[in-house]
Amino acid sequence: MFAWFSEFRHKMFADRPLTRMEAIMPNVCADFEAELIELNSENNHMHLLVNYPPKVAVTRLVNSLKGVPSHRLRQEFPDLVRHYYRANKLWSGSYFTGPVGSTPLSVVKQDMQQQNRPG
Repeated sequence: MFAWFSEFRHKMFADRPLTRMEAIMPNVCADFEAELIELNSENNHMHLLVNYPPKVAVTRLVNSLKGVPSHRLRQEFPDLVRHYYRANKLWSGSYFTGPVGSTPLSVVKQDMQQQNRPG
């Protein structure tokens, strides 16, 4: 499970950019032979449940999951530029990653789905 916030937790995403980001994420995962199992995005943060092979470095995967959508959104939604801080950063440099362990995936997915999405 991965999670990260926008720079300064600024609420920046409306439905169109969020929908576009959600469409990009599975392709980024596929580049790493990983599977995006669940994604919950809100206007200032992301939660992702990803199944990835042990040969994949978590830092590389997370950097791509943060960087590729950020780059594409910057191109496709120029009005988001006002939300990019410090060297055009969309996301905070930090992130959370944690194992799911023995928790059934259905429970993790249900928990992620219960997060609020902006309307």
